[in-house]
Amino acid sequence: MSPCGAPGCKMTVPAALEAEKLCILHFTLEIERRCAEMRRETAVGRTPRERQVEIINYVGGRGELLARTATSGLHLPDEMKARILNTFLTLMNLRENLDRAALRHPIGRTEGR
Repeated sequence: MSPCGAPGCKMTVPAALEAEKLCILHFTLEIERRCAEMRRETAVGRTPRERQVEIINYVGGRGELLARTATSGLHLPDEMKARILNTFLTLMNLRENLDRAALRHPIGRTEGR
């Protein structure tokens, strides 16, 4: 296992996150940071369809990688398990917010119609 790529972090990178070069803590923090950015981006409901697809793929991909990491047999402290569950909730909420924004502002509909 290699060291985490986050500045100052002494944790090791689990095998499932080797490509990310981040420990579980920093991987979850990065997901949560990106989700917050995307939630702000999509809140107004003007996100182009292509970007919506990118976000949907991000949610699925990160969720799958997080699930693989969390169920890989690592012995995680309860605090880390809680963080992982919270990150899943963050991903689910982003997807739900994207769906709700799309319902409020269907693609192709302009103001005043």
